[in-house]
Amino acid sequence: MRRMSNSAAKQTDLTIVGAGIVGLATAYAINQRYPHLNMTILEKENEVAQHQTGNNSGVIHAGIYYKPGTLRAKLCVQGVRQLTDFCDTHGIEYHRCGKLIVAVTEGELPRLKTLYERGQANGVPNLRQMNQAELREVEPFAAGIAAIHSPNTGIVNFKAVARKLRDLLHERGVEVRLMQQVNSISHRHNQLSITTPQFELQSKHLINCGGLYADKIGQMMGIASEIRIIPFRGEYFFLRKESHHKVRGLIYPVPDPSFPFLGVHFTRVLRDSGFGVEAGPNAVFAFAREGYRFGKVNLGETLDALSFVGFQRLAAKFWRTGLGEMRRSLSKPLFLRSLQRLMPDLQADELEPGGAGVRAMAIHQSGEMVDDFYIVDAPNALHVLNAPSPAATASLAIGDHVAQRAAGLFGLD
Repeated sequence: MRRMSNSAAKQTDLTIVGAGIVGLATAYAINQRYPHLNMTILEKENEVAQHQTGNNSGVIHAGIYYKPGTLRAKLCVQGVRQLTDFCDTHGIEYHRCGKLIVAVTEGELPRLKTLYERGQANGVPNLRQMNQAELREVEPFAAGIAAIHSPNTGIVNFKAVARKLRDLLHERGVEVRLMQQVNSISHRHNQLSITTPQFELQSKHLINCGGLYADKIGQMMGIASEIRIIPFRGEYFFLRKESHHKVRGLIYPVPDPSFPFLGVHFTRVLRDSGFGVEAGPNAVFAFAREGYRFGKVNLGETLDALSFVGFQRLAAKFWRTGLGEMRRSLSKPLFLRSLQRLMPDLQADELEPGGAGVRAMAIHQSGEMVDDFYIVDAPNALHVLNAPSPAATASLAIGDHVAQRAAGLFGLD
């Protein structure tokens, strides 16, 4: 298709790339402050919230896990309040079902204590330490010798939140352009020229909320060469309906400090299709950035990941764990065995195939994982290069944070 000439190109003040929940929340925050700013959102899919937003566990995290003083800690605790207020205002269903983080062995007790202290430092409300008898009162089928109980942890359908943000933006005149994958970005006459397969957009400023492709959008503008998004698939089983009573809220293990994920757990979920209980996820290297199935392979993206020195260094450190995750992905008995650590009487016939999500894990060329929200300034642009969990929980707070940075950087005030 022939590209439009510059004279026919659409003009806008601000372009946001990506209509996941972070991109939509950022647009919402900016529109609340600057309602007359001409803003366009570009999304490559045919609907909003199709990737990390729509395939996560739906947990409203309380803020227990994150190092005090980090953006993740601050914005998670702040974001919980904003998210639940937003849901109350707009009639979006959510449940404060509570969460247990369970220590199964004596060796996990020091790490459980550290998590409790982190939660206290971060201002997580109503945290309580429990002994074995107390945790069994909350979750009768859970095994463990001690636990942290977080009664304010909840669940929501983040797709529903994203759709409401989209609708509110539409009512206020913000254009969400679907099926518009960004192919290139260049500077022209102190503006950004953004091309998609259908049109060219002239924009004064840009905010990159590209999720699984945030690093690629950054590279189009000459930044983020030291960071690479590495995709990890998280696979779930569903508990059959007759076993839903075994999980009253959320049951998590104490995280393994040698592994960068939270471990398999049990989660009550709210989906478009209704209520359910998920068991998982694992964490498997995905052979495509949108590799929701084991057999989905994008050779170019796989080679891009494998050739990145940061991933090579990470893999050298965690190769045994990674191999174990791959084996568990292919073996229901191994997956079941991991789940039985938290619920010993769980049986294979209580599990049925579930879904999967893909996490965008930002890896530095040093081989270290980027362990906080990571937002980078660039000429005419802001790039949200790392927004891991609890980004959905914190989305409205992230939106406020990015809006405040954009106001100063772009001179919006």
